[in-house]
Amino acid sequence: MSDLISIKGSRDGLRLRLDANAAWSELLSRLDHHLGERRSFFHGASVVIDLGDREVSSAQLAEMLALIRQHGVQATAIDSSERATRMAARAVGLATRPIVRYPEPMPMPEAEALLVIRTLRSGQVLRHTGHITLIGDVNPGAEIIAGGSVVVWGRLRGLVHAGALGDSSAIICALELRPTQLRIADLIARPPDQHPINRPEFARVVAGEIIVDGWETFKR
Repeated sequence: MSDLISIKGSRDGLRLRLDANAAWSELLSRLDHHLGERRSFFHGASVVIDLGDREVSSAQLAEMLALIRQHGVQATAIDSSERATRMAARAVGLATRPIVRYPEPMPMPEAEALLVIRTLRSGQVLRHTGHITLIGDVNPGAEIIAGGSVVVWGRLRGLVHAGALGDSSAIICALELRPTQLRIADLIARPPDQHPINRPEFARVVAGEIIVDGWETFKR
């Protein structure tokens, strides 16, 4: 996202890490800008906020929480190595966890792929910063929102947004592609009223629009 703000997927969901040294006002300004630019990805998301060794007051935390709520984002916990920050977080009703930083950590990919084995039912949302592979169906009313590409080993009948952080090279694949809506980056497509083809298909961006082809035509 920037040198001051990074977002990663984890077992806890989305993790928002904020620079521990930047001026608080500048950090909030950057956060407001980035959440606004990527509203389609973040809206409705829950995040764990990593404040590192920054000491933050209850008033500052309340200010930040109000800002992210304006973008439809909910904080579930604060991670911090500062006792004062954890106390401030508890004062505003957030769960807290201490952070242990290890020297020279093993490098990790910015956005690892996520494998999920289950069916998404109406009202459920699966969100990840990298690629998503789902073994199961996406029922009408369910959503997948990914920073990368999406592969559904099953029937896709809900909404899928690939490249939600701005990657127009992302693709969407499914054994049965019958979505209520497809999105790639900032482009939107709806399925035709008649779609008799029964074969694996994929959607991609070509010349500024989303097109759907049979899987056998896929080439990188």
